[in-house]
Amino acid sequence: SLVLQPLWNYLLQNHHDFLRSPPFPAILSVSTYFILVGVYTILDLLAPTWPCINRYRLHPDRPVTWPNIWTTLTVTIYNHVLYIFPATVAQWLWRPPTLLPREAPTFPSFVLGILGCLVLFDFQYYLWHLLHHQIPWLYRTFHAIHHQYNQTFSLVTQYLSGWELFSVGFWTTVDPILLQCHCLTAWSFMVFNVYISVEQHCGYVFPWSMNNLVPFGLWGGAPKHDAHHQRPGTNFAPYFSHWDRLGGTHVV
Repeated sequence: SLVLQPLWNYLLQNHHDFLRSPPFPAILSVSTYFILVGVYTILDLLAPTWPCINRYRLHPDRPVTWPNIWTTLTVTIYNHVLYIFPATVAQWLWRPPTLLPREAPTFPSFVLGILGCLVLFDFQYYLWHLLHHQIPWLYRTFHAIHHQYNQTFSLVTQYLSGWELFSVGFWTTVDPILLQCHCLTAWSFMVFNVYISVEQHCGYVFPWSMNNLVPFGLWGGAPKHDAHHQRPGTNFAPYFSHWDRLGGTHVV
């Protein structure tokens, strides 16, 4: 805990009441999402006239348009007003404040906790995703909206049905509890999970993109999820590539 204890002490001393309030995790996730989407949307609007940005796009010849942005943003805001905001208020009213421990997590438990949550979430969403593609009623009722775009860009990340948004939010919240993670680990997982979800849909491959950082093709990233939107019978896992390799649905 020597590595993370100074950070944890600072947070406890300066933001204790906010951190322990029940709405904090939702506020953290939502603000992270809109900041990231804002950055990528600016890149999308600059890309057609900025070759230094456009060359990193998966589809440099197909710019993201204002109608694309407004359509996806409208659904995103609708979902947040109809589902996320009421759920956040309900947590604030009914859940007790979070008990914050004095000790920070050790650095190994912090890293392993985030990795464990990622692996578990990846498996859960892989099964969910596979079922919603193989059962026509599930696809038609819940998942088809996400596939209205066969070219991904950041705002497609939460261009979802309420059921899919709830499923993703449920696992993100429950997995750190199941793995008995420290609250700092849980919050960090939530932020990282939002980051890689947006990166997966962003339509860019930068030198620092996760699929370039994780070796041996273990990480799918934006190229493989973009391929899924063009060939919906492939690449069902959200992050790692091992389930699709085992299931014979992996394509590059």
